[in-house]
Amino acid sequence: MLYKMDMKSSEPLYEQIVNQTKELVIRGILRPGDKVMSVRELATDLVINPNTVSKAYQELERLGLLEMHRGRGTFVSEDWVAQRSARDPVIESIKKLAIDCHYANVSLEEAISVLRTEYKKVGESHADSRTSE
Repeated sequence: MLYKMDMKSSEPLYEQIVNQTKELVIRGILRPGDKVMSVRELATDLVINPNTVSKAYQELERLGLLEMHRGRGTFVSEDWVAQRSARDPVIESIKKLAIDCHYANVSLEEAISVLRTEYKKVGESHADSRTSE
């Protein structure tokens, strides 16, 4: 099972699917051209409403990460590149995170250290997936 839904999270299920799909692509687990599960298959696998999966897939298509081909299925886009507009929400999240760090008394050094570690984990997985091709 590629996806792990946290039913107790405040993050909506469709956003969990969107974010986890992005991560699967970055890590090279899903590669350009790969077929993804149908809406019905993923909904059944995750035991969630198909409308939730459909909403996530629509968002991923809007972002250019997935392509839907009628009669053939849904695929990871061959020419997916993170769009410049994808940066804006990330920057806003970082701004919110800075406030949360201050509130929780997490030092700038600790926050940067954690971010650097996590960023490298994703980057190493991404580099590993490219070199294994």
